[in-house]
Amino acid sequence: MTPPSTPSPRARRLAAPLIAGVLTVGALTALPAVQAHAAGSVVKVTGTQGNWQLTVDGQPYQIKGLTWGPAPADADRYLTDLKSMGVNTIRTWGTDAGSKTLFDSAAAHGIKVVAGFWLQPGGGPGSGGCVNYLTDTAYKNQMLDEFPKWAQTYKDNPGVLLWDVGNESVLGLQNCYSGAELERQRDAYTTFVNDVTKRIHAVDPGHPVTSTDAWVGAWPYFKRNAPDLDLYAVNSYNAVCDVKSAWEQGGYTKPYIITETGPAGEWEVPDDSNGVPQEPTDRAKADGYTRAWNCVTGHRGVALGATMFHYGTEYDFGGIWFNLLPAGQKRLSYYAVKRAYGADTSHDNTPPVISGLSVEGDAGKVQAGHDLVLDVRATDPDGDAMSYEVLDNSMYVDQSKELNPLAFTDLGGGRLKVTAPDRPGVWKMYVKVKDGHGNVGVESRSVRVVPPVPNGTNLALGKAATASSYQPSYGDCPCTAAKAVDGDQNTRWASDWSDPQWIQVDLGTRTTFRHVQLLWEASYAKAYTVQTSDDGRTWQTVRTVTDGNGGVDDFDVTGTGRYVRINGTSRGTGYGYSLYEFGVYG
Repeated sequence: MTPPSTPSPRARRLAAPLIAGVLTVGALTALPAVQAHAAGSVVKVTGTQGNWQLTVDGQPYQIKGLTWGPAPADADRYLTDLKSMGVNTIRTWGTDAGSKTLFDSAAAHGIKVVAGFWLQPGGGPGSGGCVNYLTDTAYKNQMLDEFPKWAQTYKDNPGVLLWDVGNESVLGLQNCYSGAELERQRDAYTTFVNDVTKRIHAVDPGHPVTSTDAWVGAWPYFKRNAPDLDLYAVNSYNAVCDVKSAWEQGGYTKPYIITETGPAGEWEVPDDSNGVPQEPTDRAKADGYTRAWNCVTGHRGVALGATMFHYGTEYDFGGIWFNLLPAGQKRLSYYAVKRAYGADTSHDNTPPVISGLSVEGDAGKVQAGHDLVLDVRATDPDGDAMSYEVLDNSMYVDQSKELNPLAFTDLGGGRLKVTAPDRPGVWKMYVKVKDGHGNVGVESRSVRVVPPVPNGTNLALGKAATASSYQPSYGDCPCTAAKAVDGDQNTRWASDWSDPQWIQVDLGTRTTFRHVQLLWEASYAKAYTVQTSDDGRTWQTVRTVTDGNGGVDDFDVTGTGRYVRINGTSRGTGYGYSLYEFGVYG
């Protein structure tokens, strides 16, 4: 097939990869003269069209790799494990003074490094700052000095395999430019990559240079503007098996490596019934690594190997999606990679296998703060005793990647009862099944949390409401008091950014109520009182809240009056008070 059109700008990375060391730029010294190699390996791309191979000191070398997540200081802690997996290569995204520790440790363990150099806007859609590659000579000159400096520094380090200039920037430039200007910038960027490549070759002729992007649609730009690259590179997940045909039909004359691959990413899967990306199961993820490696090795003489994504221990939204050992616990994917790379797994104790995870009741209408029961079906291949952990995540509510452990009641038979989150929106619920031997199975499901349905009639609905202030304009505003009693959970009252502030509703006549429900936007009240009045001037407090945390405040409270007021005394954020709905129930 022909190279695909530019993907949509939907964010394609779930968690930014850890860069090996802190990328630093600053005053740079002049480069010393080119020196012959000493201790370092001589790495070459050899062969002829369609029959290439990578060699290290004259010996064939197939990259069996993983992208590297831990800090360089932890290299000795993890590289022995990597070696046991059959891994011979790791990939980083940045190289600087802190890289020496990693390179030295890799060399000591018989592992080599695809050493990255970061260029903006790296990371594809949604990542990195914008650079004008036509006019920003200061940035380009800085990188033209910086990258060869580190190549000169580390060219004799036996841990270095090759240099990788940039990550997903051809794609990422669409976040900065469009139309004809985007095309000019992409040509300028790939021309600049070629300039960097020539500089690196000048100081280090013993290691190849490549450049990674997020789609094979970047390769025509490199073909046209970067003839000095020794090979191409691409990050490709669910589409990795299409790379071969793209290369064949693109008329390319250089081999390539896959610098990230694995199971389908968030940007590649269909949405579930709650409208969020449906995360593959543990078994599907493991199969994704096996499939990816088979497609890489299936392009003999052209695909020179892969660094699959991701040897990381990060324990968050993206870590659960991709990491082989989140929190250091090994998953089915870990063992799938180990088998793909030819290591022996026959004596390994392997993870519990989750065959099903479901939400009892309607996963699209889970009442905030109420009981939620998850039904998990799991077995352990080794007959180990299994234990559970339940967590939630609010990525699709507030973009948080953090996982939050939840208290749960084990009802038996794999039924686990937790308290649903108290903020409306779509949440991810995770169940971890551990075997006590460092292995874990993980599955997730989404639930749509909705405000509880109170008993009785909402006496405030559609009634006259006033407030101490409101935002007349900003985003979705004007945000008047009336919008908090209109029954629409997508409209809101928003106050000035100061304390105190209040909102009140006129029930029309003196009325007794038994329940109040407040649905806060992200800007909530940390402290407030519920007050009643017969005349709108003299107020009686019927409820005091000092530990508000946003979401839904849903409580029984008895009061009588014509007017009911929420009097905010302490904001939970630096913004004003923001309330989607103010319900008063009889």
